[in-house]
Amino acid sequence: MPYILVCPLSCIQDAATSSGARRMLTVINAGTPVTRPREIAEEHHLFLGFNDIAVAMEGMTLPGEEHVRAILDFAHGWDREAPMIIHCFAGISRSTASAYMSALALNPELDEYELAQDLRWRAPSATPNPKLIEIADAVLGRGGRMVDAIREIGRGADAFEGEPFKLPLTRDEI
Repeated sequence: MPYILVCPLSCIQDAATSSGARRMLTVINAGTPVTRPREIAEEHHLFLGFNDIAVAMEGMTLPGEEHVRAILDFAHGWDREAPMIIHCFAGISRSTASAYMSALALNPELDEYELAQDLRWRAPSATPNPKLIEIADAVLGRGGRMVDAIREIGRGADAFEGEPFKLPLTRDEI
């Protein structure tokens, strides 16, 4: 079964090599150098530059609806023949939010709360970016359930960077 592989920037080459991934989403500060793994063709890599913030701050790029829509469009364009990598700098906030929203978009029958609990179990340090979750909840028409589910799992364990983990796309795997 296809899955999303979430990891920090420092692990993307190993993740691509070990998983056979052929698609990658980068959600990181604009201007951050990212070397695309050789396994990922340029046309299967989306780089979105915005900061890991939840409220507007001078000199920083707040995640916006255009970012969320780009993430969801990229997920919908995935053939699911091989895993997809989603990463940010630390693999804790922007990437976990992006993976969570992508899984729900690709499988609307998933329960927001069950998936959030599974996310916490798989990634103890996960702290999904609340602004991305808020916007995705509205775009996907989830009635606040995504926001509530992520708020319910709370802040993840302190970590410099998260450990790579697989997020499934089906209820059978959660």
